[in-house]
Amino acid sequence: MAYGIGYAGAEAEYDEADVVIYGVPYDHTACFKAGAREAPWTIRRASYNFEEIHFEHGIHQDLPAVYDYGNCDDFVLPEDMIAEVDFAVGPGIRDGKFPIVIGGEHSANIPVVRNFGKDDIALISIDAHLDSRDEYLGTPNSHACICRRAADHLGLENVFVIGARAIGEEELDRDDPVSFISSYEVMDIGIDKAIQKALESVKNERIYLTLDIDGIDPAFAPGTGTPEPFGLMPMDVKKVINAVGDRLAGFDVCEVCPPADPSGITSILAARYINEVIAVVGKNLRRRSYPSGCRRTRWPSPPPLRHRRTRHRPLSRGRYRTA
Repeated sequence: MAYGIGYAGAEAEYDEADVVIYGVPYDHTACFKAGAREAPWTIRRASYNFEEIHFEHGIHQDLPAVYDYGNCDDFVLPEDMIAEVDFAVGPGIRDGKFPIVIGGEHSANIPVVRNFGKDDIALISIDAHLDSRDEYLGTPNSHACICRRAADHLGLENVFVIGARAIGEEELDRDDPVSFISSYEVMDIGIDKAIQKALESVKNERIYLTLDIDGIDPAFAPGTGTPEPFGLMPMDVKKVINAVGDRLAGFDVCEVCPPADPSGITSILAARYINEVIAVVGKNLRRRSYPSGCRRTRWPSPPPLRHRRTRHRPLSRGRYRTA
């Protein structure tokens, strides 16, 4: 586990937290440009760029209590990474915390989804790629397989991809392709109709939203391992987060590759999306609150999957400010 800069505003202790942030510095199945393992640090640093509130959500915001777990340990094999993320994130999900995971590559999503019950969530992925291969480069736990692994757990009817535009022939020429809407169709019909199609496509009510930063056009997010032209606009993703709204069950942002973006704008964009999710979670908690004077409800817990001792080592309280 790494110690260092905590996410801006993540000042709660674990027991009182509504939201728990986890870093997964892993990129060992990267197939083009490696470096996503550096993103948890750069995204945390970028989080200090913003105001404490985002005014479009209201001037007087009751933000959720946020705890930064820090980073999971790094491993070489994806199976070892999955075991580590499962060990770190699983207890938080079972405790009813809202998980926000900062990759690393997209394979970090696999163990997070598995810690939810199969009838508890649907997965909506924003991604340039369909990520629905059975295996890639010799492993079924590659970043190119996350939607297939989610379909194994949740069912094909609970997986949908927004913004895909780079899809292998073997992903489409099969009896069970993953449902998607391409970035080309999004451009034609608009993001609002695309979101409606995604939400109507999945069966389960609660939505886990996973964001591969390459879903956004590389003109706005150049720092990624496998950039694809003709992507979504940054505002499209903001609209998705808000449209999912009170159905949101968890979030991750993956595939930010800081070495490919000396300007740092990709990490800044990723941090801004995390802030957007935190603001939406705050709204959801207020809607779930008891009448005035009563204690608010906790985030609903999914059914327990297994029992395991928990490990919550505190992140150092280092702060970072630019001049």
